[in-house]
Amino acid sequence: MSDVNQQTVRAPLHQFSVPLSATRRGARLARLLAAEQLSAWGVPLDPARLVVAELAANAALHGRVPGRSFRLTLSVTAPRTLRVEVADTLGDRLPHRSREDSGAPPESGYGLLLVEESADRWGVRCGPVPCKTVWAELDFTPLR
Repeated sequence: MSDVNQQTVRAPLHQFSVPLSATRRGARLARLLAAEQLSAWGVPLDPARLVVAELAANAALHGRVPGRSFRLTLSVTAPRTLRVEVADTLGDRLPHRSREDSGAPPESGYGLLLVEESADRWGVRCGPVPCKTVWAELDFTPLR
């Protein structure tokens, strides 16, 4: 049997998912809930807490559709990877890297720069319509 078409799918060891209001309060709650969950799993809080805070704030600020929520999902896979996903319902507005070569600092966009510097990998997944999911992965050493 050939291994060419087979992919290894890692089932999460831990998973947590919750819908939250696309407001500043919802973004704050995302950070607090993530900190509690990560502590329970023995995952270091930093820089994960910063990544959650930035992605949730972006969903509340830039991905907000009145009456719609965003979803925070945390999962830990083997060997030691935390995946943070924040999905919102404004899929036609994708985040972009805001590094500028002009030398002048941008007025906004530092949140994704922090995510890029803190995470080992990050990106955006489109769909299902009208949604998008911004994700980040952090490799970590367990606390226990």
